[in-house]
Amino acid sequence: MHTKVLKTTRIMTLTAVAALTIGLAGCGTSTGERAASGAGVGAAVGAGAAAVTGGSVTQGAVIGGGVGAATGAATDEDDINLD
Repeated sequence: MHTKVLKTTRIMTLTAVAALTIGLAGCGTSTGERAASGAGVGAAVGAGAAAVTGGSVTQGAVIGGGVGAATGAATDEDDINLD
């Protein structure tokens, strides 16, 4: 039972990380700015998620930063409007 709760918590945390990364990666006007802001936000969220779930904080930051940078670079400034 305890393992199932941890697995569910990790899935929910990773889903939240992905949603936040996608939502915040649109910050910036150029592709480079969006990639940089996405990497920063992704790294912070990934490290936090790893810390909460008992994973490697460094690995979480690296994965989150990579996903955030890729998402930021793949989005256009018109794709996500935070105004």
